[in-house]
Amino acid sequence: MTLEDLGYDTAIGNYIIENSLTEFALGRVTQEHRERYIVSTGDDEYDAEITGNLRYTAESRANFPAVGDWVTMSVYDSNSAIIHNVLPRKSVLERQAVGKTGEKQIISSNIDVALIVQSIDNNFSINRLERYLTICYASRIEPVLVVSKIDLATEDEIRAATDKLEIRVQKKINTILLSNISLKGMDEIMVLFIREQQRFQTTIAEKHKKEREFGRFQKSVMKDKKKEKY
Repeated sequence: MTLEDLGYDTAIGNYIIENSLTEFALGRVTQEHRERYIVSTGDDEYDAEITGNLRYTAESRANFPAVGDWVTMSVYDSNSAIIHNVLPRKSVLERQAVGKTGEKQIISSNIDVALIVQSIDNNFSINRLERYLTICYASRIEPVLVVSKIDLATEDEIRAATDKLEIRVQKKINTILLSNISLKGMDEIMVLFIREQQRFQTTIAEKHKKEREFGRFQKSVMKDKKKEKY
């Protein structure tokens, strides 16, 4: 995988040059765990944290890195890094922060397309769809409606759902129709999703393994100290 696979383009490259950030490594945040981040450069992944300066100059949590952000960082170990800068976001998916009035929590950033999946059976809700579309448009994200269970629906149900879309939704939406049997044009997307899930699970497993090894190391040190004491 390369930076281009992660979404790198000339606009990002130009920003790096114009702001004299070429001395840093560039990566994209793929995970966030309580102010610790996993940053991918395409070839490698780093366990990263932000600099003290970035922490203290942040006006709110929105200034901290979020999943999807492009960041510049200093790599100081084989898998560790310090984040210095968060590049400007072209889109932001956010919600009201829990328990913090007026503060927003960024769910993800720099998203190009959002897949809105709805079944065409009795669970099909035009009101829910409108809420999701509003979020997408407010976040400058292109929505794609994925309608599933087409093979289980009657022509009347499909026509009714289509009529609702034409009447209630003013903007044109790209729509993909899926049956339960075939994924059709979604094959490639699902393969990428499965690969990402597998990579995530591998990362978590490696993290737990390191935690166990560190725990055993601590016990060994404490045991040696007790021996020295006596």
